[in-house]
Amino acid sequence: MLKKAGIALACIFTFATSSAAFAHDQPGADWISKDAAIAKVKALGYDAVRLEADDGHWEGEATKQGQFYDIHVDPRSGALMKNELKH
Repeated sequence: MLKKAGIALACIFTFATSSAAFAHDQPGADWISKDAAIAKVKALGYDAVRLEADDGHWEGEATKQGQFYDIHVDPRSGALMKNELKH
């Protein structure tokens, strides 16, 4: 019985910590929408923009002139903060 209780407690702990980590990678209340961020990146000449909330900014990938880039977008202004060519 004690072993089952320990397993149940471990499962609850794992779920709680994974939920907390997941909640951290959500857009903030003061962020521009994902669609607005994508539109701003596309206005800079990028195509196939894919973004997700990560570590306090929009992060993802995009293509430009047939090349692939890792990008970071400011969550409030939509400004491109990083555009690193993928090798």
